[in-house]
Amino acid sequence: MANTPDNLKYAESHEWARLEADGTVTVGITDHAQEALGDVVFVELPDVGRQVKAAEAVAVVESVKAASDIYAPVSGEILETNQEVAGSPEQINAEPYENWLFRIKPTDVAELDKLMSADQYNSGPGA
Repeated sequence: MANTPDNLKYAESHEWARLEADGTVTVGITDHAQEALGDVVFVELPDVGRQVKAAEAVAVVESVKAASDIYAPVSGEILETNQEVAGSPEQINAEPYENWLFRIKPTDVAELDKLMSADQYNSGPGA
């Protein structure tokens, strides 16, 4: 069974979301997603300042096997991208829950309630 931290929310498209103390949401891909992709070799991150809608494709993760769109788990504005991961994308394979991709200032934090808990994710898409 893949590692699935209980303190995060999960999208069916295999992104994780963490609500931060300042009200922003940090987003990355799940352990299940990085295992399915294989060795990550490239990450295309969204532009800071971009307005996004929940479930909108906003980034791309490429591996030796495939390219996969990354979707915004909530609507809002992209505040920050993880340039360290862009420069060393293999970090996602080593620590998918430590190596986030982008941060969003949500327009409606209640959208997080539509995402799955770790248990729900593990018994569904992340199983």
